[in-house]
Amino acid sequence: ALVSAHQSIGVPQPLILFGTDEQKARWLPRCAKGEISAFALTEPGVGSDPATLQTRAEPTADGQHFVINGEKLWCTNGLKAGVLVVMAQTPPKLVNGKERKQVTAFIVDMDTPGIEIAHRCRFMGLRALYNGVVRFTDVKVPRANIILGEGKGLKVALSTLNTGRLTLPAACTGLAKRCLEVSRKWAAERVQWGAPIGKHAAIADKLGRMAANIFAMEAMTLYTASLVDRDKKADIRLEAAMCKLWGSERAWEIVDDTMQIRGGRGYETAQSLKERGEEPMPVERFLRDCRINTIFEGSSEIMRLFIAREALDPHLKVAGAVLNSQLPLGVRAGAAMKAGLFYAGWYPQQWLPSFGSVAARAPLAKHLKFARRTAKRLARSLYHAMVLNGPKLEKQQVLLGRFVDIGTEIFALTATSARAEAKLKAAKSLEEKESLLQLVEYFCQQSRLRIARHFAGLHHNADLAGYKLAQGVLSGQLGWLEEGIVAHKQ
Repeated sequence: ALVSAHQSIGVPQPLILFGTDEQKARWLPRCAKGEISAFALTEPGVGSDPATLQTRAEPTADGQHFVINGEKLWCTNGLKAGVLVVMAQTPPKLVNGKERKQVTAFIVDMDTPGIEIAHRCRFMGLRALYNGVVRFTDVKVPRANIILGEGKGLKVALSTLNTGRLTLPAACTGLAKRCLEVSRKWAAERVQWGAPIGKHAAIADKLGRMAANIFAMEAMTLYTASLVDRDKKADIRLEAAMCKLWGSERAWEIVDDTMQIRGGRGYETAQSLKERGEEPMPVERFLRDCRINTIFEGSSEIMRLFIAREALDPHLKVAGAVLNSQLPLGVRAGAAMKAGLFYAGWYPQQWLPSFGSVAARAPLAKHLKFARRTAKRLARSLYHAMVLNGPKLEKQQVLLGRFVDIGTEIFALTATSARAEAKLKAAKSLEEKESLLQLVEYFCQQSRLRIARHFAGLHHNADLAGYKLAQGVLSGQLGWLEEGIVAHKQ
């Protein structure tokens, strides 16, 4: 965790992407020699909405420095770091007569007067994490320490988080592989009712899903990483978000299944197992460490909203003015004409079959063709939802989540098929090819079933009933459900 955070979201990454030559010459050698860095964004009252930061950076009278005041929460590596990237609000600027908030990224040396480590945070897992609360009181930072420019902090933050979101599914894949090894060995060794438990269908089902999903996790991550390898400034926002969302959720399922396969030995600590003479396999630590992956670097819920926004953005550029009831009727009418012309050409294309071959051999080509057809079906369905719901669609978060899950499954299926095609070419034996095709075929079958379930849920669901019930819970109407519990003592 220490090295990963330093390399993915610490000082080196934003400097490599956006730093000046002078900034790189000053700080990168320090990082290369082993100095640890950190990224300070989250605040006690600010999590998924960085535009509402409370940490302030005010310019000095001569304009050569900024004075930072505020507090950052859950600053990974903050306790060990020699240098930080700090996000803070700087004075707003006027745009068309209206104030626009400015978020700016600063490089801050930890030995600068006014910086205090207020608390070390302790967690359910990741016990070795040097994470804490960092407080800034009149911390004076040179203007030259601004990354990219004043008011460009959100771009720096989001670009940096892209890297973090990509390193996380890579780590999830590594953990999942370890879990597969543990599960495979135990399922072959442990005998119940006269046969290894891996021979029983209930456990075999878990092992099969593990193997298939691990291959897909790795395929998605390697594909997205290859985009950055080709172009360090490649826009991987969508791919990184889908990798993070899908990979972290599959990793949690895999760790949970590993715990279930190991049974009581999974729940028991490695130290306890060792003390009574058994192999010290730390499955319970795997589970504790893995749980955070669907939360940090953007929770699964936020990832779905982010991906949905990216998917809707092209439509909003075309038809956003039509849906904006605040605009004059004449403006909306003109926008409707332009949108009508666009969709008159775009919409029929989503019903037409895609022509041309796919770059894969027969066993895999059918899955890539399915992905191509399904992508058009997804585009049509999203358009229909936009027309039916109008501006209210952005509030339909569960519905949007289904669209996102379909799109992410298409990405997973495509990346998996493409990676399998490459591995088939490199396979050295018929047995290797057959086992690979068996793996990919099973994954694609499972993916298709999930896609079908998500499409069905677009029209047949209990979303509204669930929302109304939740509001009753919030208002206290179901307070009687909490009766009988022992009061929590602070």
